Amino acid sequence: MKQPTICPKFEKAISLLSQRWSALVIYQLLSGSQRFTEIQSAIGISGKVLSDRLKDLEHQGVVKREVIPETPVIIEYSLTEKGRSLEPVLREIESWSQHWVKPEPELS
Repeated sequence: MKQPTICPKFEKAISLLSQRWSALVIYQLLSGSQRFTEIQSAIGISGKVLSDRLKDLEHQGVVKREVIPETPVIIEYSLTEKGRSLEPVLREIESWSQHWVKPEPELS
């Protein structure tokens, strides 16, 4: 019996969401535009990794970077239409995790 072929678009979408921290960055931005430090403190990610993820998500058309010309310059990140369209997917994963994922025991 021939194995069904996985849709290349599906595989690419899963790859985007499964890249370390990407889904959490997108999830954090569902609440609206945020500055770099707000995202960083909310999810506990290093500055270098967050910078890399934001650049990649911007390149993928999921995140938009906006420079606000004030003194000092303010940079805010928000989701594009493509990024916002992931909300029902992420909310469903959140719901699934609440039901099925057990918290890991604390190490003493």
